[in-house]
Amino acid sequence: MQALMIEGPTRLKGKVSVSGSKNTALPFLFASLLFDQKIHFSNVPRLWDIETTLDLLGVMGSQCEWDKDKGTIAILPKVETAVAPYELVKKMRAGILALCPMVARVGHAKVSLPGGCAIGARPVNFHLEGLRQMGAEVDVDGGYILAKVKGRLHGAHLQFPDVSVTGTENLMVAASVAKGETLLENAAREPEVVAVGELLRSAGVPIEGLGTSVIRIQGVESLKAPSQPVPIPPDRIETGTFIAAALVTRSEVVIEKCAAGELEAVIEAFRELGANINVSDNGQTITVKSDGELKPSHVSTEPYPGFPTDMQAQMMMVMCTIAGKSSMRENIFENRFMHVAELRRLGAKIKIDGNLALIDGGHPLKGAPIMATDLRASASLVLAGLAAEGATKVSRIYHLDRGYQRLDEKLTRLGATIRRIDD
Repeated sequence: MQALMIEGPTRLKGKVSVSGSKNTALPFLFASLLFDQKIHFSNVPRLWDIETTLDLLGVMGSQCEWDKDKGTIAILPKVETAVAPYELVKKMRAGILALCPMVARVGHAKVSLPGGCAIGARPVNFHLEGLRQMGAEVDVDGGYILAKVKGRLHGAHLQFPDVSVTGTENLMVAASVAKGETLLENAAREPEVVAVGELLRSAGVPIEGLGTSVIRIQGVESLKAPSQPVPIPPDRIETGTFIAAALVTRSEVVIEKCAAGELEAVIEAFRELGANINVSDNGQTITVKSDGELKPSHVSTEPYPGFPTDMQAQMMMVMCTIAGKSSMRENIFENRFMHVAELRRLGAKIKIDGNLALIDGGHPLKGAPIMATDLRASASLVLAGLAAEGATKVSRIYHLDRGYQRLDEKLTRLGATIRRIDD
């Protein structure tokens, strides 16, 4: 395994470009199973989760070509073995997105229950119950989801008891080739969900209500591959992470190739801290300055369009550098404060009361060995290393590489002192 050695404190300066969105690329790649011919994608981020997904599609029978330098992927979809094995699915929670495309294409699937970050329960019952309502028989046995359907899935009226991003994406894909109409209520509204819907729409699927909580889909016989490569949109969480990096180091950073319109809640939350954030170039460029004193704030995570849970750890790290009392309430996952113990090792003053983190900020941080526990926590620990005095060693950075395209290299180009070492 590898670790990062970070020397701080540091100041950042310059421009950085945002990579393609992991949380969009993964459902796109799994949805490719339903296309009628080879489909091409561009602006694909170079991540471990992408590698795992292509391995999984290859095991099933698809032919995948990935030009990592150009950021392009071509997939000739095929399902010879409708099995998503534990050895691959355990590496990422998005493996559940293999379920609906396989059932929809070949009428059966065997998918391991998902793994990935240990940030709390992401129940798969939404996916399973949705498939049942669409005509499939679904069971769970020996750690695997077993599903089968006679003929085609059929449309259904699906109502999510709680908002589920992957549940919405998975069942949208199933509905795209189901017989008749499917109505999804209390659907997720995240930009990644909208992107999946737009991909399906470009393939000939009539869809209404994208970006709202009610989505209506008319199923078609098969998905028509677009003639041009499908671009992966910018990663809004990476964008937010660079804003946080500029603030924890009290620096000026220009963030390019982004989509600021998808980050309104994040940008507003940072502005409430006193950050100077300017959006230009039709939302594709964000300039961040912290040219004054930042002030404490209180933030709660919510489903989109609220403040995203994937930015909670990074925002908390910014709060640790601000004198005064701040708070962060986590309303999405019940176990997403694991980074707190590591931040305390650096000197952060944080108390946990259920789903509420109370931050007494402004105390000096000092470098120490710390360990990443999940993807977004790992980003917050890197930010902590930038702000702390002395050397900080961040171990288990495979979490970081699952979702950030060489974050350490991008920060180094901005002036940070970071190097990878064998751990």
